[in-house]
Amino acid sequence: MKKLLTLSMLFMATILFAQEETPAPTFSFSGSVDAYYRANLSGPQLQAPGSSFANLPGFALGMANVIASYEGEKVGFVADLVFGPRGTDAIFASPMYSATGNIVNQLYAYWNVSESVKLTMGNFNTFLGYEVISPSANFNYSTSYLFSYGPFSHTGLKADFTLSDDFSLMLAVMNDTDLTEFNPTGDYAFGAQLGYKGQFLNLLVDPSFTEIDFTGGFDVTDSFFFGINAAYLTLENNGGGFAGGALYPQVALNETFTLGLRAEYFVEDGAFGAIGTGVADSSVFATTLTGSFAIDNLTIKPELRLDSASDDAFLDNNLAGTKSLSSFVLAAIYSF
Repeated sequence: MKKLLTLSMLFMATILFAQEETPAPTFSFSGSVDAYYRANLSGPQLQAPGSSFANLPGFALGMANVIASYEGEKVGFVADLVFGPRGTDAIFASPMYSATGNIVNQLYAYWNVSESVKLTMGNFNTFLGYEVISPSANFNYSTSYLFSYGPFSHTGLKADFTLSDDFSLMLAVMNDTDLTEFNPTGDYAFGAQLGYKGQFLNLLVDPSFTEIDFTGGFDVTDSFFFGINAAYLTLENNGGGFAGGALYPQVALNETFTLGLRAEYFVEDGAFGAIGTGVADSSVFATTLTGSFAIDNLTIKPELRLDSASDDAFLDNNLAGTKSLSSFVLAAIYSF
């Protein structure tokens, strides 16, 4: 009897140990909704920086972001859907074929081949840049020129490699940038990312352009974070391009309120069209001061922004060209 009891206890212990070693697959449902108020302090209310992603006057809608995901021991998927103006701006090249392509932000499946190798296939947001499409994952509510004129999404196959505790590598083959539903050109883009302790050097070689990007950040203290983004893009056949850099100092004043600044310099090579002056080699310096006040899952963000261009990129109250535009945004973002 004692032997039978001992064997039973060992059997139960083995089952419990196996359950602890193999996590149960999980299905999660998350996302965010956001809305904002925007007003110009100079210039007509319909005028907005070409890069803001918070460009509508008065009380306006951002987007509803709904993300369904499944994470198993080896495989999983992500279905990331967006509804609203911000989502439409971010996935502007869809639909290419389906009637619902304009709500798909990301749609991919992945396979953890080993502890150090992960394969992902489908539509995923770009690996370049400091900022992302979802406002809940950005500190500033409006977006930078670097974000808005870099790529947004890719469709293809990528491989992530964990080289060590400090180093990571990603390699990818993809459709032409922003062609997310299928490949109408027969051309392909290639991407690479080398990471070291949270700092990332990115390369994207597309049939129409090449972009090099650095994205990183440092926790200077427990309450002070300093982020960095710099990029250079050149179009093929001497078609121009752009370059720029942005700094993101952020300081947590207490448990619920953080203050952050984005200081960005962005310059065109030729008449690329990003700034909107129609003049070759235009540049802009944009400073954005954002407060972030957290109330449970709700974040309130007041924001002041000043864009100052080298040429007449904006309109004043008399509808004449001017080099600067100042604006105020108050945003509410709920994450779940």
